[in-house]
Amino acid sequence: MKTMRNNLLAGLLFATSITLVSCSKDDPVPELDQEVITEVTLTFTEIDNSGASMGTSLEYGASSDEGIALGGSLQIDDIDGLESGKRYLMEISAYNGIADEDITEEIEEEADEHQFFFLGSAFTGSTSFMTYTYDDVDENNNPIGLVGQVTVDETLLSNTGQIRVILRHALDKDYEGAENPHWADYAQAGGESDLDITFDVTF
Repeated sequence: MKTMRNNLLAGLLFATSITLVSCSKDDPVPELDQEVITEVTLTFTEIDNSGASMGTSLEYGASSDEGIALGGSLQIDDIDGLESGKRYLMEISAYNGIADEDITEEIEEEADEHQFFFLGSAFTGSTSFMTYTYDDVDENNNPIGLVGQVTVDETLLSNTGQIRVILRHALDKDYEGAENPHWADYAQAGGESDLDITFDVTF
């Protein structure tokens, strides 16, 4: 009788272990805390030395129905309307068409957790011909990058290059170097990329 009870107990424990293992397959997979962006727009408005706007704004966009950072069909405009020697206010807007969410507002609300960096041959390297300065800050006086000023080299006659726009989330903004919009080692400040997209620019 004792042997029968032991065998029954062993059988129940074995069945329970199988149930627990099989249930683990159905456990939810942790999701990355990453913004889904289906559309991003760069708006350039020429400004004078006082910062006042001049002329008509130029808009260039990138979009993907599945989310720009998630692959799929990606459409990116060429930036071809800027002029040498001029300064522009560059504003960035982002939208999630899947969830009908204005990601620009979300970045503003969580500004202390977000920051844009601007790389690519137009901004970095020996052949760079543009510079960027942040024009907005969060509550801790750290840069954001939704609004900034782009200056084009006045000696530029014709050239081609790339503007790489990177949006980092949950980074350490106080990390040494993070205040530089063209910081190539931005990943050292931690966080993850919500956006990493490259526009071709021609003059």
